[in-house]
Amino acid sequence: MTATPLSEAELGLALTDLPDWSVRDGKLTATFKADRSTVPALYTAVATAEDEANHHAEVTILYGTIGFALNTHDAGDAITALDTAMAARLTALATEHGARSSDG
Repeated sequence: MTATPLSEAELGLALTDLPDWSVRDGKLTATFKADRSTVPALYTAVATAEDEANHHAEVTILYGTIGFALNTHDAGDAITALDTAMAARLTALATEHGARSSDG
């Protein structure tokens, strides 16, 4: 995938496949709730996936929540297909570790 910013239409379409995610302050963001004891394993899986993709999220962890913010620095901090692909991967990892969207 290239680091080309998504158009508003492309981003809107991508968000239909990422119901746990939204755009906030120019970043693709989501927050998941999990049992505190599972957060370390979830973060380890996230870090591995990020390193494999060479694309990294801003991650915040507070008690039983883990939040993600994505944009692509090489595209002028815009949201790209790299971000939507990573968002889908992070959602899958969160689900695998028993986390649920903080909105759901």
